Amino acid sequence: MQLHWSIVWVGYLLTLGVIPHIFLRNKPPVSTLAWIWAVILFPYVGPLFYFVFGTERIERKKLRARREMAASGVRAERRITAFTRALVESLPDDERADVELLSQINELAVSSVESTRLLIGGAQFFPALCQRIDEAREHVHIEFFIWRDDPRGQELREHLVAAAGRGVEVRVLLDQIGSFGLRRSFFDPLVQAGGKFAWYRTAHPLRNRWTFNLRNHRKLQIIDGHIAFVGGMNMAREYAGEDPAIGPWRDIQIELTGGAAKRLQMAFADDWFFATEEKLLDRRYYPAPSVTQRLLVQSMPDGPDSPDDPIQMSLVHMLNTARRRVWLTAGYFVPKEPLLTALELAAARGVDVRLLISGKSDHPLLIYVGRSYYEELLRFGVKIFEYEKGINHAKVTLIDDHWLMVGSANFDIRSMRLNFELNVLVRDPERAAELESVLRQDFDQDSRPILYEEFLQRPWQQRWKESVLRPLAPLL
Repeated sequence: MQLHWSIVWVGYLLTLGVIPHIFLRNKPPVSTLAWIWAVILFPYVGPLFYFVFGTERIERKKLRARREMAASGVRAERRITAFTRALVESLPDDERADVELLSQINELAVSSVESTRLLIGGAQFFPALCQRIDEAREHVHIEFFIWRDDPRGQELREHLVAAAGRGVEVRVLLDQIGSFGLRRSFFDPLVQAGGKFAWYRTAHPLRNRWTFNLRNHRKLQIIDGHIAFVGGMNMAREYAGEDPAIGPWRDIQIELTGGAAKRLQMAFADDWFFATEEKLLDRRYYPAPSVTQRLLVQSMPDGPDSPDDPIQMSLVHMLNTARRRVWLTAGYFVPKEPLLTALELAAARGVDVRLLISGKSDHPLLIYVGRSYYEELLRFGVKIFEYEKGINHAKVTLIDDHWLMVGSANFDIRSMRLNFELNVLVRDPERAAELESVLRQDFDQDSRPILYEEFLQRPWQQRWKESVLRPLAPLL
C-alpha cells in the first residue's frame, strides 16, 4: 500500500515539474490548458505524451535554409513579373487590393500560369502524374506526406525509376511519420537508377529529432520546373478508392503549368535542403515561363516557421471580402477562433457559406470535435453538409465566381499551427465553374445536410462526446 502511494506521489511530482515548462512554452491558452489537464489527469502518461507530442521544437536549420536560399538569389524571385503585373492591373480596384494584401500576408508575390487542370480523385490524378513523369526531360521532384508499399506506390516508383534511368534527376521527399511502415529500402531501385530519396523530420532520438509534431503535410510534385501538382492527394491505394475497408475517397489536386511552378519549386527546395542540406540553386530548376501567362496564382506555404498563420489569415480575409459565396470542404474541421468568427460573420451578412465535412474519417474522434462547433455556425446561417458517400479528404475553397483554393491544409489546429502545409489560390473562372459543379453534386447527392432544429435534438450521448473531446482538440 505504501509503495502504491509512493508511485502516485512520484507521478504528481513529475507533473508539477512539467507544468512550469508548459507555461514557459507560451502556447495558445487553449493548448496550454489542454496540456495541463492532460498531465494532471494522467500523471505518468500525460508528461510522456507532452514531451513527445507537445514540445513542438523546430530545428533552426529550417530557418537557416530560408535565409541561405534568399542569400543565393533564388528566393529573390519575389518580384512580380511583367506578365503577372499586367494581369493584376487589369483587375477591378477592390480585387486588385485583395491580391496585394494576400501577397503581403503570404510574404510571396503573386505569380501566374498558362493553364490549370482540376484532377478529381485518384482515377484522374495518378495517371496524370505518371504521364508527366514519363514526359520529363530535366528533373522530377516529388513530395508526399503518405506513401505506402502497395500497388499504387509501387507503380509510381517504377515510373520514377524509368525516369532516372534515362537521365532525369529524380528526388523524392517523404514525411517519415506520415509514411510510417514504409522502409527506406523500398526506394533502393530508384537510388540504384540514379535518383535520390530523403525523409523529412526523421524521428531519430540520436539526432535530436524525437517530436512527432511539426510534420511535413505538403503534397507537391514538380516536373521540369514548369508543371506542378498541389492538393490533398497522397500515394496509396485508398486515395484511389481501392481499399475496400475504407471505401470511396474524395480528393482533389490541381495541376498548374507555367510560372507559378517556379515559386512552388522554391518551397520544395527549402524542404529538400532541410532534409538533406543539398541546395537546389542552379537556375535550370527555376526556368522562365516560355509563353504569356493567363491566370493569377498566389502560393501559400505555411508552417511553424511562419508565426502569422498565412493560410488562416488568407481564409479569414477571403471570408471578409466575399460578395456572393464561400464554399469550403475539409476532411477535418477543428477551427481556430478567427476562422470560426469569420465564417459566422460572412454568413450573417448574407454570403452563401457552405461547409462540406466528412461524415466518416480515418480519425473518428475529430468528427465529434468538429460537430461541437455546428450549433453556433448553424445559428449564424452557415450551411453544413456531411459527406456520406465515403471519406472526404479534399481541401478546397470556392470564392464567388473567380477564385478557388486547393491545397493540403485542413481547417484544424494541427494544420494551422503544427504542420508544414501548402495551398494555392487561383483566379480562374473556368476552373471555378468546374469546381462549383463538383461541389453541387457533393452537396445535393452525396451528403447529408445538417439542419439546425434537428441537430438540437441529437442524443445526449453525442452531446457528451462533443463536450468531452472539444477541450482536447489542440492535442488530437
